[in-house]
Amino acid sequence: MLSKSMIEDVLTAALSTGGDFAEVFAEDRFSNNMSLQDGKIERSISGRDAGVGIRVFSGLQSVYAYTTDFSKEGLLKAAKNAAHAIKGSGSHIVSPLVQETIHPLNKIIQMPRTVENGRKAAVMKKAYNIAKNYHSSIKQATIQYIDAEQNVLIANSEGKFVEDTRVRSRLAIQAIASDGTQMQPGYYGPGAYQGFEFFENLNLEHYAGEAARIAVTMLDAEECPSGKFPVIIDNEFGGVIFHEACGHGLEATSVAKYNSVFANRIGEKVAPDIVTYIDDGTIPNEWGSLNIDDEGEKTRKNVLIENGILKGYLIDKFNGRRMGMEATGSSRRESYRFNPTSRMTNTYIAPGKSTPEEIISSTESGLYAKYMGGGQVNTATGDYNFAIMEAYMVKDGKLGKPVKGATLIGNGPKTLQLVDMVGNNLAHGAGMCGSVSGSLPVNVGQPMIRVSEITVGGTKGE
Repeated sequence: MLSKSMIEDVLTAALSTGGDFAEVFAEDRFSNNMSLQDGKIERSISGRDAGVGIRVFSGLQSVYAYTTDFSKEGLLKAAKNAAHAIKGSGSHIVSPLVQETIHPLNKIIQMPRTVENGRKAAVMKKAYNIAKNYHSSIKQATIQYIDAEQNVLIANSEGKFVEDTRVRSRLAIQAIASDGTQMQPGYYGPGAYQGFEFFENLNLEHYAGEAARIAVTMLDAEECPSGKFPVIIDNEFGGVIFHEACGHGLEATSVAKYNSVFANRIGEKVAPDIVTYIDDGTIPNEWGSLNIDDEGEKTRKNVLIENGILKGYLIDKFNGRRMGMEATGSSRRESYRFNPTSRMTNTYIAPGKSTPEEIISSTESGLYAKYMGGGQVNTATGDYNFAIMEAYMVKDGKLGKPVKGATLIGNGPKTLQLVDMVGNNLAHGAGMCGSVSGSLPVNVGQPMIRVSEITVGGTKGE
């Protein structure tokens, strides 16, 4: 995208007022987004977006600027604008740029840009037919197709020069069931760091069928009681609670400013022995994986909590300065328009020894959350509120009837302490995570777990 000589000139300009570190992030992105409803393609948007972000540090001061002008004149202007906001001291030079070789963790077989839209539409129509024809009560099905190719170049004044191509694909399936008096939704959104081969290998019968089954099942659900119960949270996207209520609190974005309940607690016991919490950006072809982060560092497996002991944080370069700690390959941004910071990739609770059958059969009474919905969390306190898309009451170790209107209300760190069973069926779920550096693809995951007590908000009294 940019020559080494041009980048060196830009970095030199960025350091011209005394900054001690400068970085260039160049991006060229191709994206395709299609939606199908009522059996017809309602929208098809393809686009290309390119730009360059320039960042300058001086001690604990950071300035970020970006431009869509790739000319040398435009880049130097952006670099000088960033430099003028820095009040540094001394003279810092740019180290010679040395290109790094990436050994891709994520094999791409078919680049989406090489696949005609007709093949993409065929995938959507098949998923639509499966969901729509699942049951007579399914009144509407909507399918969204997404693919993206992001080419990045990252260079900095310490001599780093690295390029990468990232490819992601996702299919979002929503079904709406109605019995004439109420409507209930069902949703599934599988995704991966893969090319078009992802869609060719996707088990549409499972994903589209599950979206429709959830909607149909919840039509017959009773009102959920409210109270404090043991709660069983199933695997895969069930991990969204700890992603939101604990994962964000382990990012240096909040830890470095002491806006996290986990700040300055490394070595402390924050969970039971059976809980190990990991963020791993190296899992091949997972939705949240990366070869390198958005500072050009290789991603890695970061064990955040090990057997209940807090072991570390997710750290980017700038917050690492604040904390006096090394970066962990965890710096991410939505695009060149965003200043990067520490973010999660594939975050999950490691599998335990209990089987799902053991967890359910050993629960005398409580709630079983099969599929989680959306929620809100205060990252400073860990307080959360999450809707459950599909839930069942548990009585005498057996699943009862489905219940609707269930929400989980609690505090992430406290809920973590109350995990008393961890299953052996780890699975991951694809999602999008919003924070100060934009919206990013992340995986959340866990095996089935049981929490001894959570406040359940329902639509009728206990």
